[in-house]
Amino acid sequence: MLQLRPNCEACDKDLPPDAPDARICSYECTFCADCVEGVLFNVCPNCGGGFVPRPIRPVAERRPGVCRGTQPASTTRVHLSWTREEVAKFACRVRDIAPEHR
Repeated sequence: MLQLRPNCEACDKDLPPDAPDARICSYECTFCADCVEGVLFNVCPNCGGGFVPRPIRPVAERRPGVCRGTQPASTTRVHLSWTREEVAKFACRVRDIAPEHR
């Protein structure tokens, strides 16, 4: 189950569970759309993969036990362990390679 992390790892913008601009990689690294497009160039600085929109977990319990009320989003904030310069260099090396070929 996705953690639904509460923030962008790059700029620390709040990304509540229903944020339409939350993006995740296959490891669930979480960033806002602005950082993915303007800073990371669709390159996850942690794994090198691409990003997709993060799914929004239902608020209403339409199936028993399956909703944000019974499976809440994470409250643990995560931050990059790389400097902005390291992220920029990495993104420049990888960004022209399609995610399915990285």
